[in-house]
Amino acid sequence: MVGSAIVRRLRQAGFTRLLTPARSELDLADQAATRRWFRQHQPSTAVIAAARVGGIHANNTYPADFITENLAIALHSIEEARACGVSRLLFLGSSCIYPVRAPQPLTEECLLTGPLEPTNEAYAVAKIAGLKLCQYFRKQYGLAYHSLMPTNLYGPGDNYHPSHSHVLPALLRRIHEAKTSGAPSVVIWGSGTPRREFLHVDDLADAALFLLHLPDPPDWINVGCGEDVTIRSLAENISATVGYTGRLEFDTSKPDGAPRKLMDVSRLSALGWRARIPLTEGLRSTYAAFLQENTSGRLRAV
Repeated sequence: MVGSAIVRRLRQAGFTRLLTPARSELDLADQAATRRWFRQHQPSTAVIAAARVGGIHANNTYPADFITENLAIALHSIEEARACGVSRLLFLGSSCIYPVRAPQPLTEECLLTGPLEPTNEAYAVAKIAGLKLCQYFRKQYGLAYHSLMPTNLYGPGDNYHPSHSHVLPALLRRIHEAKTSGAPSVVIWGSGTPRREFLHVDDLADAALFLLHLPDPPDWINVGCGEDVTIRSLAENISATVGYTGRLEFDTSKPDGAPRKLMDVSRLSALGWRARIPLTEGLRSTYAAFLQENTSGRLRAV
């Protein structure tokens, strides 16, 4: 989802010499393969959007896989980029790098000031490592390697796996299927009270291009819209978008995750960038894309 959005934005901006290896062509968890690819193609700029990602269930069930794969991707891609002369590198992290009890909204300065949310600690540790690799490579080698920390993303090409996806695509699929089957209710994990911020992936791609054009970007910076909603409100908004009129039932035996994760985006706003796609508009276009992907057999559910 993220990689495709960044490619779309780069093409809109007139970039034509883009290298977009698929997983079948390049496994960044394989250091030898990563070294061969960088030596063969010699890119001048790299955007590292690859990651193993998932929602609460996936993170909590497979923590060893999440930390191993994401550490490998970060280390191999950043080190081999440096070794092959890549002069500019942008690494994509996540808002989950910040402490679970950090003051809201989350500022860049609160990194490493407290414990992480236990259900996605493995993923967060790997993303912090990638951020720090960029910071220290920049310090030691003078390279423009930097990171952006996006909030929860959604949009075309999202992963709609029924149990491994993030909250927004999981709810969209579940509510769509409840509508099409005529189910009287939909069960949603948790209490519905946690608050989350959602950014359309096309806004994220625009922010990435903006940061790549900065001559002296921050080592890491938050990217979000600066507003959050409760999970209950999100589910109600999705129901309205889909046209589902059944009941929403909240299973409080399931984990909520962090109570709130709102990003402080004042640093990015001061540099001149703001998100442009409201959640209601973004949900409409995302649901339209979901229907197209589902009809054509291209729906991601892995």
